[in-house]
Amino acid sequence: MPHTTRPNAAPTRFTATSTSTVSSNTIPSSPATATPSPGIAFVSATAPAAATSRKAPLLKLPAAFPAALRSAAGGFLAILLCAALGSLGHVALLMAPFGATCVLAFALPDSPLAQPRNIVGGHALSTAIGLGTMAVCGTHAWSMALAVGLAIAAMQLTRTVHPPAGADPLLVMLSGAGWSFLLAPVVAGSVLIVAIAYLYHRLAAGSSTQRRYPQRWR
Repeated sequence: MPHTTRPNAAPTRFTATSTSTVSSNTIPSSPATATPSPGIAFVSATAPAAATSRKAPLLKLPAAFPAALRSAAGGFLAILLCAALGSLGHVALLMAPFGATCVLAFALPDSPLAQPRNIVGGHALSTAIGLGTMAVCGTHAWSMALAVGLAIAAMQLTRTVHPPAGADPLLVMLSGAGWSFLLAPVVAGSVLIVAIAYLYHRLAAGSSTQRRYPQRWR
């Protein structure tokens, strides 16, 4: 039988070498030694700087703050002048409903309820109704309710609706005020508040016509 020679085992070594080469190429590198892509490195390096460059303001004032400050200053000035002038003239020029009147005159000067006719007329009419009801009916729960109802109706009929004046009948009836109360502080004080509001809005607005007061006199 003829002798046959086996092939050399070199191909087996070649296969092993090739396998080890392929394995070394396909095994992923360790995360500790992996090199991040340039894009990721750029984002991570600039993100802290961008975050620190946009710092929130410590105090952010609302957009309506300047207008609110002007209204507050106007109300402060009106009440202060009424109190000071009344003290100098030894006459009362202040009453509680005037605080609510200042809210309309300085915060809502464009409102129909804040016009001079409404401020002066509303306070005078409501106070007169309160005084008259007290003189005729006395001070009772039903008479106070009647006076307020009559004051509301009278202000609507005369186009002098002024919400703060709705408290005037209660004020005069609960305090037992006399008819002199109608002149001072009611009429004198309300006229003074209108005059202060007129001058204040003229000075505060300057040449602007957006905040003209009053919108109408009658």
